[in-house]
Amino acid sequence: MANVFDVATLILSKQGPMPAMKLHKLVYYCQVWALVWDEEPLFKEPIKAWVSGPVVEALYEVHQGQFKVEAADFPGNPKVLNENQNKIISLVLKDYGSKPSKWLSDLTHLETPWRDARKGLSDAERGDREITWAAMAEYYESLLSEEA
Repeated sequence: MANVFDVATLILSKQGPMPAMKLHKLVYYCQVWALVWDEEPLFKEPIKAWVSGPVVEALYEVHQGQFKVEAADFPGNPKVLNENQNKIISLVLKDYGSKPSKWLSDLTHLETPWRDARKGLSDAERGDREITWAAMAEYYESLLSEEA
């Protein structure tokens, strides 16, 4: 299985340098849609429901203190991603890649997986709760069935 650094490196190689917050949201949506379309996670690292939205702590630890990140910042190898995983990432970037960080963060704050993981916490209160794969898959699959 690929890791979050492989996914982040591919995103950054396709999109170029970007704010770290935006990278976290794109990584999140790549994981979400892999769970829905492929029924398998792209990477094993957990996603936490932080104040700013979904964050992969392992990724954060590498870029902590940097506002803008680029592919060279991460020890990822995008070549480990298979054709289907590449396709999912490309589709996510097509839909979400041009959106600003704040827009993506605001979107995650409106969606059930992040909100449920933050239940009982104030908007500004730090939290370390995980957004589970099951919560992501269930919520985003329901969006597809609403469209049908």
